[in-house]
Amino acid sequence: MDLSHTTVTDRYRERIERLGLFDCLYTLENKKTKDHSGQSIDFFSLGFLTLLFFFENMLVRNHKTGVKELANFLYGLNQEEIDLEQKDFESIARTIINVFRPPGGKRNQKTFYNWETRQKEVIEYSYLKASKSDLKSNTQYYTLDEHGLELVFATKEYFSEFQLSINQLLLRKQLEKGEFVGALRQIDEMRIDVESLEERIIKIKHEVQRNILSEKTYERYRDLIEDINNRLKRENDEFDELVTFVNETRETLSYEIKDEKEQKAYGYIINIQKTLGEVHRFHRNLLQKSIELKTTTLQSAQESLYYVGIESFNFRKEIVSRMFSSPLPLETSRMLIKPLLSLEKQQTWSPLTVFAPQRIGSKEDEDKTTEFYDIKAEDIREQEMEIQQKNYATIITILLEALGTKNEITLEAFIHYIKQKEYTAILDQLTFYHFFITLHQKSPIKLNPTQYDNERSLKRVIEILEKQYVVLNVVEAKGVIHVNNRFTLGNMIIRLEEKAHAL
Repeated sequence: MDLSHTTVTDRYRERIERLGLFDCLYTLENKKTKDHSGQSIDFFSLGFLTLLFFFENMLVRNHKTGVKELANFLYGLNQEEIDLEQKDFESIARTIINVFRPPGGKRNQKTFYNWETRQKEVIEYSYLKASKSDLKSNTQYYTLDEHGLELVFATKEYFSEFQLSINQLLLRKQLEKGEFVGALRQIDEMRIDVESLEERIIKIKHEVQRNILSEKTYERYRDLIEDINNRLKRENDEFDELVTFVNETRETLSYEIKDEKEQKAYGYIINIQKTLGEVHRFHRNLLQKSIELKTTTLQSAQESLYYVGIESFNFRKEIVSRMFSSPLPLETSRMLIKPLLSLEKQQTWSPLTVFAPQRIGSKEDEDKTTEFYDIKAEDIREQEMEIQQKNYATIITILLEALGTKNEITLEAFIHYIKQKEYTAILDQLTFYHFFITLHQKSPIKLNPTQYDNERSLKRVIEILEKQYVVLNVVEAKGVIHVNNRFTLGNMIIRLEEKAHAL
């Protein structure tokens, strides 16, 4: 079996591009600078440490990273390993940054012969890009660009395009093990992955609008965008599962807070929930952009390609002149104009329709059945709502009785009052617990008639309270209440705000 040449050279440019990522480090390695002791300076290691320095600062969202900050970092890391003063490290930092980001504005380039396209090609690399700047001190700050991030990720995983998915799996494992500090760092890395992917999508969008001049190029970009879109959908599903898992973990921990260690863990999980929600929202917006790119941008590019074809097509020259300038055989003439003719349409009646299924008989022949009318589903719902409103009104009446002249009471004290006054039958009903869960979810509740439409189940409750109070607040409190053998409920604080009476 002969080996196909196209199989060997497939995606040759992309492979060379990945290999060329390390060229800047080898450029640094070739520098022959020595320290004060005559020892050669390992620029290769210092260059890679520089990339890691900018990467770690991206994680902690520190954008003020320039030559001076890099020099201080390398000097602090050195600890007399290299015989150089602090001012020497500033010169080294400037040299390294100039290699990653040439001062003339021209990017690093790699020229190679592409065996797939059979021509010489040039690949450009951008490791660092300008970030903020301080005009007072005339200081320029830098951050990692797309190839700088790819080089960092290339030293950690082989497949950088799956980096976010890998980080999602690692985050799940860390949450299951309770490694909350590592989980927060993992989320920061995921945020950088999403930002890098956003820059890539923007770049692809500009390339689509600028470069699609043939059907082959259009199909290549279409497949690339389809891959990105499918990948974002998979990652979004994983984000949904992670958010659900974090919410469940937080709910579990909220019932187990007993000492300072568990309180600290609960604080971590709240921070994780907030940070993960931000990254998820950012990623969801990115998915929406990819869908727009897939539909609007690609469709516009295809239409422009179509109109380019129409503009380059000269009907008089290509068809009319060809038909009449030189005699053509009849069959050849038909083949020439056939693509420009519409399909022939003719509406006829087929004799086979007499064999189609037909209705025999009339509507009067159908059997009529006599039966009682069932209660409509709407009537059933109204009855259930009426019962629920009555039950809620009963509970709020007992609550006002327990409050007396006070405006605030804990749920634990209220349940204790119910047990003392022999209202314990209420505690065996699921309605009691649904009532306080509803109040907690809707809190704060404004006690005015306009709320009836929004809170139908609380209609009678609002009618009872609105005469004296304006707002009902129900918030979480510490502790868990074991009501009976069937029910356990988190403690809450019920607070009523009275109306202000004019003097």
